[in-house]
Amino acid sequence: MKKGMLFAGVSALMLSGCYHAVIDTGRAPNGTTIQRPWAHGFVAGLVPPSVTETAKQCPSGVAKVETKHSFLNMLAASLTWGLYTPMTITVTCAGNAADAGIPTVKAEAGKPSDAVQQAVELSQEKASAVLVQF
Repeated sequence: MKKGMLFAGVSALMLSGCYHAVIDTGRAPNGTTIQRPWAHGFVAGLVPPSVTETAKQCPSGVAKVETKHSFLNMLAASLTWGLYTPMTITVTCAGNAADAGIPTVKAEAGKPSDAVQQAVELSQEKASAVLVQF
């Protein structure tokens, strides 16, 4: 009876905590993705994984970032009692803003506030996002 209760409790714990978060910037993807299936985290996520460097592979920026705990990630976490808590990180690179039809405002040297104000006005006029290049 005790083994059955223990098995049910462990099973409920393992199946209850699926974690999945998506950050979508609204930019069009270009098809390039960066995968980190075992991004190392520790102590139930209190010590997060290291930074995923995207600048070289995504020169036009990021379209989407997805983080999740796969079944194998959760299995590893449960076997270590939460001391080792890996996650899967997938980054989708964005295409060139000009190719996606996103209006762009270039800031002059020493006048970033003028570019930001111009971008705000253009964004309100077009009812869309505006890229500001510094």
